[in-house]
Amino acid sequence: MISRLSYLQDKIVDHEHALKRVNMWKMKSNDIVFTNGCFDILHKGHVSYLAEAAELGSKLVVALNTDSSVKRQGKGDDRPVNNEDARSLVLAGLGYVDMIVFFDDDTPIELINLLQPDILVKGADYDPEETDQTSKKYIVGSDVVRRYGGSVKAIPLVEGFSTTRIIEKLKK
Repeated sequence: MISRLSYLQDKIVDHEHALKRVNMWKMKSNDIVFTNGCFDILHKGHVSYLAEAAELGSKLVVALNTDSSVKRQGKGDDRPVNNEDARSLVLAGLGYVDMIVFFDDDTPIELINLLQPDILVKGADYDPEETDQTSKKYIVGSDVVRRYGGSVKAIPLVEGFSTTRIIEKLKK
């Protein structure tokens, strides 16, 4: 019998295993939902967002920024607060998250090209219709996903919740 911790750890995979798992799911006609982020301090906004993303398909894949990728985003010298191992395990604890795969680049475009999800999801601070890749509202990979027949969605954010706001509150 697999331990509960091992079950969670098995959700966290490298790119090769992610592709194998996604291909297996697709053979079983599962719709693959893909999202990405830092998910540094998991809060109500993250949990709600990921739950709604999971509702859009059969399997939810979360591409998680590595620590070095988070640092390059310029969110602050103190970020990430939690390292990638901690962040990935906390995400794996959410029952509706089926797989977590790290990406070390500034964007998850390599993973999107590799996994070819059916549905690409971001928060509503992004615009699925934006085509200008220099716009802050552009969803990286949206053109790729549409090219092979997938769809791109934006999910409303829960007001008042952000990791940055939580960190600012803790510092006061």
